Amino acid sequence: MPINVLMPALSPTMEKGNLAKWLKKEGDRVKSGDVLAEIETDKATMEVEAVDEGTLAKILIAEGTADVAVNTPIAVIAADGEVASSDTAPKPVPTPAAPLISAAPSLSAEPALVAKPIGSAATVSAATSTEGQRIFSSPLARRVARDKGIDLSKIAGSGPHGRIILRDVEAASASVGVKLDAPAPAPSVKPTAPAGLSDDMVLKLFEPGSFEIVPHDGMRRTIARRLTESVQTVPHFFLTVDCEIGALMKLREEMNAAAPVKDGKPTYKISVNDFVIKALALALQRVPEANASWTDGGMLKHKHSDVGMAVAMPGGLITPIIRKAETKTLSVIAGEAKDYAARARNRKLKPDEYQGGTTAVSNLGMYGIKHFTAIINPPHATILAVGAGAERAVVKNGQIVVVNQMTVTLSCDHRVVDGALGAELLTAFRDLIEKPMGMLV
Repeated sequence: MPINVLMPALSPTMEKGNLAKWLKKEGDRVKSGDVLAEIETDKATMEVEAVDEGTLAKILIAEGTADVAVNTPIAVIAADGEVASSDTAPKPVPTPAAPLISAAPSLSAEPALVAKPIGSAATVSAATSTEGQRIFSSPLARRVARDKGIDLSKIAGSGPHGRIILRDVEAASASVGVKLDAPAPAPSVKPTAPAGLSDDMVLKLFEPGSFEIVPHDGMRRTIARRLTESVQTVPHFFLTVDCEIGALMKLREEMNAAAPVKDGKPTYKISVNDFVIKALALALQRVPEANASWTDGGMLKHKHSDVGMAVAMPGGLITPIIRKAETKTLSVIAGEAKDYAARARNRKLKPDEYQGGTTAVSNLGMYGIKHFTAIINPPHATILAVGAGAERAVVKNGQIVVVNQMTVTLSCDHRVVDGALGAELLTAFRDLIEKPMGMLV
């Protein structure tokens, strides 16, 4: 009998994803392991593989469709001689008309915009036509239509059951020039929280036409939600020290100079950040009480140091994890860090490569930042903010001398790490950084 291909859960917390692209088309032969489609989550693009052999008889969810719930049938694979029934296709669920502007304190809503096609004016509706007739369309198609000023009631849908999808909006946009104007006047609403400004209040603070609204993508929404939860629920405190890195820089230079050459290139190139990751991992082993996570039921005491490294990427950031970093050599850490950073920027990381971890490193030294504080990303109990290394004048034995220093700040979850424990961890870290040969034995 025909077999449904379901929207997979790519992580334990995933509830929905975007069907970015079909790599097979209806009628194609597939075998187990063939990649059928690409699924976008908030921080990564993953592939859906066929688990059975047969023919891709029917595509139920068109590419470009956003917010497809986990376990929703997205396609049907049929054996030879079988025909996929039309009853397999999920019935479109009417989308309720959205208010023009959200009253939530954050700017996470997607406000409706007034867009004016050349020579006329038209208002974009989220789910209904100007006559009040229900329009079936994907969330992604509605969002792009709002941005481009396209009236969905004028578009014929090519998706399942006539649903309007992204390619329909793009085709309509290509045939009509569109100019984006100021946002629509917002209705009078009351903030839903005592603090902060609602969306309509913020819009009223600026002159119409002096800005544009860029809708939030899934990554930015997730970052906003998680970091807001962190600052609201995690009692942060911060500890700062200056570390001398002269010995580290000399050792780094010697290690990189000694790297074996393959195909005309060094097999590794160790960075200061690789030393920082290794030092923090070893420090957590020296101070194991700080290598923990808070839960309401009890404290999780971790056996290994899984250190996250913050990687900037278009539209946000992600923190891939160097697992068991205390057991790995600096050259191995350097190789993993380089691989993770490259794949992170292309959104090719797997969920198990960036979820979890016991601590993290955020390094802005390459931007010349001397000092900053970082927000803890639960379930971590700490995060280390690393500034730029530079030559500084300091007093030693009553004499002014020049040393190469780097300022680091440890953010601690006070539920897990008390002040003295945090100081002990940071002291252990500084000792390893200033005497880096200890990381090699």
